[in-house]
Amino acid sequence: MKLINVKWQQLILSLGCLLLIIGCKSFYPTNNSDAIPLRVATDPTFVPFEIQKASGELEGFDIDLMNAIAKVAGFAVKFESLPFDGTISSLQAKRVDAAISGITITAERLKTIAFSRPYFKAGLAIAVREDNQNIKDFNSLKGKKIAVQIGSTGADFARTIPNAKISTFNSGPEFFQDLLNGNVDAVVSDAFATLYAIKNGKLKGIRVVADLLTEEYYGIATPKDSPHLDAINKGIATLLSNGTYKQIYQKWFNAESPQLPDS
Repeated sequence: MKLINVKWQQLILSLGCLLLIIGCKSFYPTNNSDAIPLRVATDPTFVPFEIQKASGELEGFDIDLMNAIAKVAGFAVKFESLPFDGTISSLQAKRVDAAISGITITAERLKTIAFSRPYFKAGLAIAVREDNQNIKDFNSLKGKKIAVQIGSTGADFARTIPNAKISTFNSGPEFFQDLLNGNVDAVVSDAFATLYAIKNGKLKGIRVVADLLTEEYYGIATPKDSPHLDAINKGIATLLSNGTYKQIYQKWFNAESPQLPDS
């Protein structure tokens, strides 16, 4: 009888250990092909950070970076295309595990979601038609027609411009077309994305006003209390220290990457 009890105790102990191992693996992402990948939302209209090719495949700075983070941190990624203005609510509802889409870290957003350490130094810029010589800085935007992307920091900034008439759009191609058509006087949007599009011939007839309006940082967004945030942060730190981040930055912006704060 005692022998049987000992065997049952050993069996129960073994099962307990097995369940603990399985639980840890499901809680913490791995490179195991059988593991459930992180669902990462992204808006593939934010060139060059997110681009959807004709084949449907995604590419861009953010895509390369997230894949590199996953590789060194030991988890798989499943990208899900999502309009930018739906990103925060999807994270709050935990319909996705993370989001990378040029999302600026702000105090307001930190009230409802969490962010990784900063992974990109950015800023807002004013874009105008090439023949426009009247708009030169923030003060010259007063009373003008301004186009912005819904839910962006550009939209938040535009609301601080006195007497501005603000038009909102879902994506960059839409508001830049409105600018070219003469329906708005200027666009307030990410400087790097705008300069990249102009450099690559995607925005003919548009120029960027010299001075940046703001300095901001992008972070990878997650729901509050995400079990994956620590792995993402460690992945970013590894890429910064081993030179991979610098290589990805050079690939997309042909420039030296700036110093980034830890938090």
